[in-house]
Amino acid sequence: MRKYLLSFILLLPLLSGFAQELEVDAEIGNPTNIINDGFIALDVTGGTPPYTYKWSNRSTPLESNRAEGLVEGVPYKIVITDSNNNTRTVNYSVEAEAITEHFNGTFVPIVNKMTEILFWDPFSAIGIYDPIVYSDVKKVATPGWTPNIENKYILKEWLIDEGEHVNNGDQIAVVTSTKEGDTNVYAEASGNLKYLVNEGNVIYDYENTQDLIETGAHYLAEIEYDEPVILTHPNGDPQSNDIPFIVVWLIFGAAFFTIRMGFINFRGFKHALELARGKYDDPDAPGSITHFQALTTAVSATVGLGNIAGVAVAVSLGGAGATFWMIIAGLLGMSSKFVECTLGVKYRFINSEGRIFGGPMNYLRYGLEKRNMRGLGKFLAGFFAILGIGASFGGGNMFQANQSFEILEGQFSWLAGNGFWFGIVVAVLVGVVIIGGIKSIANVTGKVVPFMAGVYVLGALIVIGINIENIGPAFSAIFDGAFSPSALKGGVIGVMIVGFQRAAFSNEAGVGSAAIAHSTAKTNNPPSEGFVALLEPFIDTVVVCTLTALVLIFTGMHEVEGIGGAQLTSEAFASVISWFPYVLSLAVFLFAFSTMISWSYYGMRSWTYLFGKSKRTELVYKLLFLVFVVLGASVSLGAVLNFSDMMILAMSFPNIIGLYIMSGEVRTDLKEYFRKLKAGELFTKDGKPKTV
Repeated sequence: MRKYLLSFILLLPLLSGFAQELEVDAEIGNPTNIINDGFIALDVTGGTPPYTYKWSNRSTPLESNRAEGLVEGVPYKIVITDSNNNTRTVNYSVEAEAITEHFNGTFVPIVNKMTEILFWDPFSAIGIYDPIVYSDVKKVATPGWTPNIENKYILKEWLIDEGEHVNNGDQIAVVTSTKEGDTNVYAEASGNLKYLVNEGNVIYDYENTQDLIETGAHYLAEIEYDEPVILTHPNGDPQSNDIPFIVVWLIFGAAFFTIRMGFINFRGFKHALELARGKYDDPDAPGSITHFQALTTAVSATVGLGNIAGVAVAVSLGGAGATFWMIIAGLLGMSSKFVECTLGVKYRFINSEGRIFGGPMNYLRYGLEKRNMRGLGKFLAGFFAILGIGASFGGGNMFQANQSFEILEGQFSWLAGNGFWFGIVVAVLVGVVIIGGIKSIANVTGKVVPFMAGVYVLGALIVIGINIENIGPAFSAIFDGAFSPSALKGGVIGVMIVGFQRAAFSNEAGVGSAAIAHSTAKTNNPPSEGFVALLEPFIDTVVVCTLTALVLIFTGMHEVEGIGGAQLTSEAFASVISWFPYVLSLAVFLFAFSTMISWSYYGMRSWTYLFGKSKRTELVYKLLFLVFVVLGASVSLGAVLNFSDMMILAMSFPNIIGLYIMSGEVRTDLKEYFRKLKAGELFTKDGKPKTV
């Protein structure tokens, strides 16, 4: 008997462990053929509830046993933990059914891998920077406050003395408002209490301009944590402010060229305006289009959805302070554009028919060949051309058609479900322009770009003008946010990176694409086109992006959460001009249309570099480009668009390597150009002689 009893006692831990094992059943669903709408719902038994669910999908909370909005065909990992810390790891995936789901699921891992490369953080990798976002304090918000609320809140009574320790859930104050009466305020964390508003004072008044603009005006107290707290995503992963390698690559290059060219972005600005106005246009110079047409063609490729939707995302993530760093990055990017577009003209090739072939493919290959780097030059040129083709079909085409349709569909309900026909119409419009070549493209962009930019800038200035009394608080919010932002915005480094990233992605300085358009300009002096090109980042980032940011800040929409992209910008305009979202939708379409026709030329020149310079080869590319317009407007492609958009950024790798190597040559050419300018040897419309 004792033997059986002893055996039973020895088996108890084993039986206990068996009883604690977690059993998991999963319901997996793919409701429609639309991408990214899969779900996984878990039913867990065994162990000791409650359970936590650590999903690899960051947007799913730890407490949720159901994840939605999942990518079909991609595996998801879930670590389930009970209250006794028993764990079970499971992997599930939603089966892809539609062809679009298969495409999307295939490209997600590719995009993730590209993200690892382009957005790799070299500083945290070598241990000199901790990207994890910590918070020292928990700010206590006014109950019931929202960014657009028309209410006045007063701190009626403090229930806890300042400096005292409070626990999460303790009642700490009573707030009264003109519409809701008295409301209790509770601590949302444990720590020492610090007052931001004294008893009897106003916390937030919607009629007070400073409260409307100031970031965090609705906070009434801070609770200083006993220990700094790591901010996390809903699934528990730490939030981080990485310093992406691609941003470092672009900004460091821009800073280097700014110094190398003697701050040409500032000292050459006046001359750039004179060139763009046509003062030095020589009708007999080699080339196809004027300085101004080259400028509008290149600007049309960069001014687009990024200036409307991208800036809204940047300001939402980085706060008002991101605007300051966006401007700095735009000013630096002017020097990158100068260098690449000077080389674009210098190494262009004009055949016997007068057709022009230029851009990074030429200066990377032949510029490096001149330096006995033929092998490197051929590789960089070919790599750039491959990326250029992919970028033209994706980021410069499908992405534009897709996003413009979504935005127009939101304003005009009759467009719903008619993406294919929208794509056909856009393809016809694009085809009419691009079949005519660079002169046709330049003629259209020369009219569309000034018009669309003018409408957008005018609308922004009206919104700012109506809210002009907010100018002081707005600029205060920008500078305070740039140099002393809260931990919730990632600190100074976080805000700086958000601003730099938005500017670098928007103006494409260093990418090399604009050099293709500028290589067709009528000029005998390559640096002259570099001067014209440096205006692009100024227009795109310093003017248009900044105006978008100011509209968001002046209207207080930079504080709104849960809305992103173009919708946030649209609502900011609508708060002042109720009908402007319709105009904004038209502007978005024109931005997208002009981007497509410009990128068609960039892609075509990359195509002809690889497959030959015949007109038949060009026609094949143009027809393919039009097919992709229809495809982009009619099909949800998800990660395919992200992949192709990233190719634009990847173009900067071969391009900037070449620019570094040839920067000395550009500097020498610049000195000679200034000598000719001072000596009066440049052609001008008032009768001065041509350059000899």
